[in-house]
Amino acid sequence: MPKKTNLKKKIKKIFLKKGLSLDHSKKCADALINAELVGAYGHGLSRLKMYCDRISRKLINPKPKIKIKKISQSISHIDADNCIGFVAADIAIKKAIQNAKKTGIGLVAVKNSGHYGLSGYYAEQAVKKNLITMIFTNAPPAIAPHGALKSLFGTNPICFGSPSGSKAPFILDTSISMINRGKIRYAEKNNEKIPQGVALDKFGKPTIEPRKALEGVQLPIASYRGSGFAWMVDILSGVLTGSNHSGKVKDPFVDFSGPQNVGHLFLTFKSNLFQKNYISRMKDNIRTIKKLPKLKGIKRILYPGENKYLRYKKNSKKNISIKKNIQRDIKKLLAN
Repeated sequence: MPKKTNLKKKIKKIFLKKGLSLDHSKKCADALINAELVGAYGHGLSRLKMYCDRISRKLINPKPKIKIKKISQSISHIDADNCIGFVAADIAIKKAIQNAKKTGIGLVAVKNSGHYGLSGYYAEQAVKKNLITMIFTNAPPAIAPHGALKSLFGTNPICFGSPSGSKAPFILDTSISMINRGKIRYAEKNNEKIPQGVALDKFGKPTIEPRKALEGVQLPIASYRGSGFAWMVDILSGVLTGSNHSGKVKDPFVDFSGPQNVGHLFLTFKSNLFQKNYISRMKDNIRTIKKLPKLKGIKRILYPGENKYLRYKKNSKKNISIKKNIQRDIKKLLAN
């Protein structure tokens, strides 16, 4: 169980060895450690080797020349030059925040990026500045469009963030699949099963085997509605931004034929644009819902993001527990 500070230094060192700048290495290490602390292990250190493999194969650019095109005072378009997604997303959310602070609203599109971890991680940055945010990103094929026999859409997360009036921000960060792909990858890597009812194998039969699920189809939330949400995100983060779409985003673990060209879209705006007492109204909204009668066995009604905040707070007080196979990956990457 390594200490967080020592672990973060090791991760930063690994990215430095791969050719990233000190600033970019720190951004990557911060994002990966955050994923571990909030309990999103499928988006944490289990992906470290994958990022490094893609850098080694020149599919992630460690020395990108990132271009930010100003479209208006509120709107920016970023060409991330195939850099690691953590860096592209960090630059984009900061630009969206900057634009919103100037004009009330910020809209930033990103092309030529890669997997950036947790959308909620970037949403928190905007919420801390008293902004409301919506974030979209597309992903490799995992979901079949409703009525189709082949995976095409990614698990394409939808993220919404708002100030809540308390330390725990209101952040809904959810993939449109029954289970996110990172959890399936994590289960495969650690010889675990996945829950019933979240995936089909390549023959269309239900499976709890992660390998068969990765070769088959993940199931969307709410049937055709979930498929519709996935399509919406593919349009917003792929078609709109100039990135890959329609199933062309490459799987970072198995497809080394070229860069991913993932697209992201960041929207931020001031929470008090229409109501100056937004925070007090938000507090009232949360308080009203928390007072509702509870189902048997439910002690508290939690709003989106509250449970993740509590996990982060709890995990921040102790050392991070890492699976042995991930420890081996870290050791090898430091030695190379």
